[in-house]
Amino acid sequence: MSELTETSAPPSTSTPGSSPWLMPALAVTAIAVVALVLLFRDGIDHMMGRWNTDEYNHGPLIPIIALYLLWLRAKEMSAADLKASWLGVAGVGLAIGVLLLGTLSSVYTITQYGLLVGIGALAVAATGLRGLKWLWVPLVYLIFMVPLPNFIENRLTAGLQLISSDLGVAVIRAAGYSVYLEGNVIDLGNYKLQVAEACSGMRYLFPLMSFGFLCAVLFRGRWWQRAIILVSTVPITILMNSFRIGVIGILVNNFGIEQAEGFIHDFEGWVVFMACVAILFLEIWVFSRMEKRRFSEAFGLDIPPLSDLTGLLGKAKPALPVIVSVGVLAVAAALSFVVSRPEQIYPERERLSLFPLAIGDWRGREGFVEQIYLDQLKLSDYLIAYYGRPADRSPVELWIAYYDEQVSGASVHSPKSCLPGGGWEIEKMAEVTIDNVGPAGEPLTVNRAVISLGDVSQVVYYWFDQRGRDITNEFAVKWYIFQDGLQMRRTDGALVRLSTMVEDRSQLDQADARLQDFIRTIDPRLAYHLPGKDAAPRQAAAFGAN
Repeated sequence: MSELTETSAPPSTSTPGSSPWLMPALAVTAIAVVALVLLFRDGIDHMMGRWNTDEYNHGPLIPIIALYLLWLRAKEMSAADLKASWLGVAGVGLAIGVLLLGTLSSVYTITQYGLLVGIGALAVAATGLRGLKWLWVPLVYLIFMVPLPNFIENRLTAGLQLISSDLGVAVIRAAGYSVYLEGNVIDLGNYKLQVAEACSGMRYLFPLMSFGFLCAVLFRGRWWQRAIILVSTVPITILMNSFRIGVIGILVNNFGIEQAEGFIHDFEGWVVFMACVAILFLEIWVFSRMEKRRFSEAFGLDIPPLSDLTGLLGKAKPALPVIVSVGVLAVAAALSFVVSRPEQIYPERERLSLFPLAIGDWRGREGFVEQIYLDQLKLSDYLIAYYGRPADRSPVELWIAYYDEQVSGASVHSPKSCLPGGGWEIEKMAEVTIDNVGPAGEPLTVNRAVISLGDVSQVVYYWFDQRGRDITNEFAVKWYIFQDGLQMRRTDGALVRLSTMVEDRSQLDQADARLQDFIRTIDPRLAYHLPGKDAAPRQAAAFGAN
């Protein structure tokens, strides 16, 4: 990164109109931008929607800052002997291929990364591979504007919730207060605080990482110092968010629950983020002192003259690879309005509210899920019910979460991530095969977990019912969503989870037998509510039609 630490050269004496190629270059650039926006409009629209959330509200700034990073390097690039490359044309073809995969599978994240491939391909077409010496930093920085895939974000959120809860409780105890932690629930005695997804620290992590990357590339220092600046944003986020949770717990304990709500809660979040930035600047100050520089000299924050940028464009005579690349994008953008996107198929099925509460010798009662959790899960339909038999002391809890489509930030949540959030510790996790489940006696493989909370234990079975497949691996679920989105135009699916209490560890075998008997009993009914591979498409007038 040595080229990033150099200061800008004296202002160029060239004028914006000094090159005959400036206007053609501007015209080609404008056409390329419009073509990219039109071609990737669905992915961009979805991405901008995610920018309205706290985790990604820094997104609109990323393209502007990336342009500034390009501007800093414009004069050096103008002086270099850069040549257009036909590899850029191949890259544009790759970007269109990625777009098609994202469109046909209805996975917006793929489309958004296809946009980044298209931007990089145009850069290679204009400057060749040698141009990446200067362009890789702004190109990489654009990654921070793309939201993470939903299942990765869910796993990170669940992990950060647990870490923040543990460290937050440590802060409360260090202040001399008695507190008890159950998963993400902090019990203060008079009050209970839940460390929700919004308090996991994710709303700090992505903005701080993008800011840390910017500081790292602009910092005038050694490579290892820059690496530390970037990597340190993760522990800074975790520690400061945990400190915030601890402080909230102390304030609630002393002044009431309103300290964890409304303006005070939001203001505390803003203060903590600014504290994260201050710690990052303190770290940079230490590195500056190590290099015998003042903090004001730590960054290369020069404002180059506009002529540097126009001079780069003015020198860039639109070469044939560039014209072909932009032409391919323009044609593809025009065709995207003519060729209609395949409609998502929603299969016929019965609503889970019609699932019988009397099945064989099992009798059940429906449960209730608070709206706050339904908002987080973003599901299309669900069932929670408790079934028992006269001979059993412990009932079986049945939880089914169904999604019409699993592409727009809504998909099944793995119990492996959710159970610890409720305070349950997973003691054992393995796959087990249950014999004689299907209509022809087919076996069913499920995940089996033994979980505990204090002196209470449960046995949990769960699997992912995905368009006729019973899957135990959550990463396989994501692959089949992609594959079936392409081949079947369907991404619907469900999570099926059963659990039962265990009073004594010697009763684990009885709990397994109870769950397995219940699975064999309900399996014939599940097919009416969880559509298989050959399910008929839903009619527009049917329930929940999209």
